[in-house]
Amino acid sequence: MIRVDDGRGLSPSVPRVVIVPTGTANTASVVGALRRLGAHAAFATQGADIERATHVVLPGVGTLRAAMDHLRACGFDGALRERVRALRPTLCICLGMQMLCEGSEESPGCVGLGAIPAVAARLGADGVRVPHLGWSAVTWDERPEVAGPCADGDAYFAHSFAVRTPVEGWRAASATHGEKFIAALSRGGVLACQFHPELSGPWGQALIGAWLSTRESGGVECR
Repeated sequence: MIRVDDGRGLSPSVPRVVIVPTGTANTASVVGALRRLGAHAAFATQGADIERATHVVLPGVGTLRAAMDHLRACGFDGALRERVRALRPTLCICLGMQMLCEGSEESPGCVGLGAIPAVAARLGADGVRVPHLGWSAVTWDERPEVAGPCADGDAYFAHSFAVRTPVEGWRAASATHGEKFIAALSRGGVLACQFHPELSGPWGQALIGAWLSTRESGGVECR
């Protein structure tokens, strides 16, 4: 496992990214995507690593309860909650997006980070296979300033639950699997993707690259 280090010897221009281990995520593809973009990737070992990092990735697969139990046991939950509420550069992937919510129908009674006022609901359109596995089109609902790598594209999904309604104050992208759902949310430096950008080809790689260009004082640079 790649541990958090000070990046000594790296050029100041190299992005330093801290990945939050959730105990349920296969992080190899995330590490690979970051390295292809020239970033320095390391894993958090304590909440202070999340607080100090300029960029943080919260990946995840599996159940909300198992992931949240792991975050709390490691002392990561408070640092993540405050980071997202401050809109600092944070990329949340798949279950990572659902962890930002208040909860999920998948794990009744399990409290999420609560940084996004929403609850993930089961995809349930009649005649549609769940889980949703495969490629779907992603369309930004309102994006007058968004272009280039943050334009519409095709993304790889692997999920059974999703945020189903828009969230006030957040720019949203949507996709359809029998019914429309929220594919991504963006606000400040926070980019939450229900899909896997690290598995979504050149478009997904470009989206991660745009997020890496985010600075503490601004949002994702999609020019």
